[in-house]
Amino acid sequence: MSINSRLVRQWMKIGVHLLPFASATSATLPMSRLLRLSLFQISCGMSAVLLVGTLNRVMIVELNVPAALVALMVALPLVFAPLRALIGFKSDNYKSLLGWRRVPYLWLGTTIQFSGLAMMPFALLVLSGDTWAEPWTGQLAAAIAFLMVGAGMHTVQTVGLALATDLSPREQQPNVVAMLSAMQLLGMVISALVFGAILADFSQLKLIQVVQGAAVLTLILNFIAVWQQEARDPTRTARTAAYEPGFMESFRTLRRSGPWNRRLLGAGIGSAAFAMQDVLLEPYGGQVLDLPVGGTTVLSGLLAAAAVVGFLRAARRLGQGADAHMIAAHGAMYGIVGFSMIIFSGPIAHIMLFAAGVTFIGFGAGLFGHATLTACMAAAPPEQIGLALGVWGAVQATCAGIAIAFGGGLRDLITALATSGALGEGFTDPVVGYISVYLIEILLLFVTLAVVGPLVRRAGYSGQRQNSEAGSAGLSPAGFAGHASI
Repeated sequence: MSINSRLVRQWMKIGVHLLPFASATSATLPMSRLLRLSLFQISCGMSAVLLVGTLNRVMIVELNVPAALVALMVALPLVFAPLRALIGFKSDNYKSLLGWRRVPYLWLGTTIQFSGLAMMPFALLVLSGDTWAEPWTGQLAAAIAFLMVGAGMHTVQTVGLALATDLSPREQQPNVVAMLSAMQLLGMVISALVFGAILADFSQLKLIQVVQGAAVLTLILNFIAVWQQEARDPTRTARTAAYEPGFMESFRTLRRSGPWNRRLLGAGIGSAAFAMQDVLLEPYGGQVLDLPVGGTTVLSGLLAAAAVVGFLRAARRLGQGADAHMIAAHGAMYGIVGFSMIIFSGPIAHIMLFAAGVTFIGFGAGLFGHATLTACMAAAPPEQIGLALGVWGAVQATCAGIAIAFGGGLRDLITALATSGALGEGFTDPVVGYISVYLIEILLLFVTLAVVGPLVRRAGYSGQRQNSEAGSAGLSPAGFAGHASI
């Protein structure tokens, strides 16, 4: 019996180790409730795959839409990204007679996302010219559909993360964020496989069914996700005559509460550095290393899997009390190593070195994204969590989107100059365009380290000063551990 008991105890330890999200649960947010809440990330991942993957390919190949116009449509959702800060602020201060702050905004975002998906397939058919309508009507309808889907996704993600933060204890928020991030990636992977299987034998009718099926599934998943998640509290949210600060005043107050300019600048530059290669890794593998389509697709999955591991590692380290800015700096350093590997993999045609570089980039991006988000959450006052999440999301999404567009354009420009001989005899290979972008990303990551570094030093100095003060007063330094600034 004693041997069996020891085996059970060891198995339970292994089980907890293999289930890293188990530490994200609490008495107020058990695993079943957390998994149900994470369904909003599944729906957002599904919409993301439609926008940047399935519809991107279908519009260019099957519907013969010009690639430049497709790129413009895919970039349109970024127009709404800066408004995430305002959405987070509104959800912090929303006054409802029903006593809800987050749920109304989450459902508003869901409705907008559903509406955009519902009209999108018909807009694309008009855009393809397969109707009697004028071409500009299809362009306008598709632009509105893409913009609505993007607006709904940004609203749902900002408010959903704020709701998850409301429901979880502060010390467990890093694990909650890691799980929600991983669930979005899971939704993207599952959706890509399902959409690819359904549309393998393409027809316009199947396209309509897939996109509108995704619209209906978005409503169902988000409704299940928010059902009975936020407690009603009319006394907290009832309308009163008391003065309440507006958005700009609240944002200025948030900025005065710490080094927010530096914190957001680091998050923006780092996000741009990691995102600039998003549309270049697979073409690099195919054009430079002669990898088949299946091989480059596997590498994209490897990038996503490494990012999930980065999320988990960051959550574990943050749960152990590590400084979030230090973890973000580690993520930037992993990115520098990864991009260096990719640069050298081309001239020596080493596929395994390329795969290792992709893994380092994904892992570093996971560390960096999770750490910067957690740093903003931890530094925000409890009544401004939504605003802090919105500001981080606005900076991260806007910088990443601009970087993706810039990286693709810069690669095309430098490649054209190289192949034409304008850069000299030693720089005529198409790989020059890719390497130029990767070098800029390495430079941006070094700049990120310079921006984030003082935040780490400040946290360490604060902790040392408090410990010395505690020691001189004859008190335990552990009692002051929670007061070190981030």
